[in-house]
Amino acid sequence: MNNYIKYPKNFAELEDPLSNYDASKVIILPVPYEKTTTYIKGTANGPGAIIYASRNMELYDEELNKEICKIGICTLNELRIDEKPELMVNIVYQNVKKIINDDKFIITLGGEHSITPGAIKAFAEKYGDFSILQLDAHSDLREEYDNTKFSHACAMKRCRDIIKNIVQVGIRSLDYEEAVLIKKNKFDIFWAKDIYDNDEWFDEAISKLSKNVYITIDLDVFDPSIMPSVGTPEPGGLKYYQILRFLRRLCEKKNVLGFDVMELCPNKDNASSDFTAAKIAYKLIGYVFDKSIKK
Repeated sequence: MNNYIKYPKNFAELEDPLSNYDASKVIILPVPYEKTTTYIKGTANGPGAIIYASRNMELYDEELNKEICKIGICTLNELRIDEKPELMVNIVYQNVKKIINDDKFIITLGGEHSITPGAIKAFAEKYGDFSILQLDAHSDLREEYDNTKFSHACAMKRCRDIIKNIVQVGIRSLDYEEAVLIKKNKFDIFWAKDIYDNDEWFDEAISKLSKNVYITIDLDVFDPSIMPSVGTPEPGGLKYYQILRFLRRLCEKKNVLGFDVMELCPNKDNASSDFTAAKIAYKLIGYVFDKSIKK
């Protein structure tokens, strides 16, 4: 495949052979889609901002004592979609399907969270039984919002139409109907109010996931004090090192199939959120592929 961004404008500013499609284990698919956002606009600029920030990262990881990029990270050209969300989901599905059928590990960068169900559909076809870990401030379990069932506010409800085993972490915003749905169905929710100041929930959350896991990260899971540049910032979120500890523990115990990073809404006057998002993606790649942390 020649449809990828080459040095120096790719993720982590990698030269060949560390960034071409054939040699890379990891493929980054940027999807700058934004059609259903309802508060702060700008998530369409998220993928580009993450990739730009990543070009300023040090590639050596002091925690893992290695250069994570050595496994090869290819950045595809942006998948630009100017369609209604229900059509966008199918386009994302088709593109993700092609990549995972090449036995690549895919990271989708958004864009709004409505993108995720398209990726989940592709993973479900290839892998069948797996579970989803959602890191998010919002439950995203509405059946419909603003006259569409494919809004960002419906993202996990659409995922639940495909995969039933979903663990939701960091939740602190939802409406009454979502709360009723959660209680009625006994969904696995780890509320931010219960977990923000401790790590005692890690093993319980991980135990509820199946062997194979897909991770979807809505960046508003973080407290806005460290991640202000999101479309709907919610107070009381999780912190950087806590989430890293949790993700590393998860990668020790489970087989991560792929992940996405969604909902960055860049602020030209403060690039810290862009850099944090890039660093989270890079470190999670390291956790997934570092065999030394597997138990």
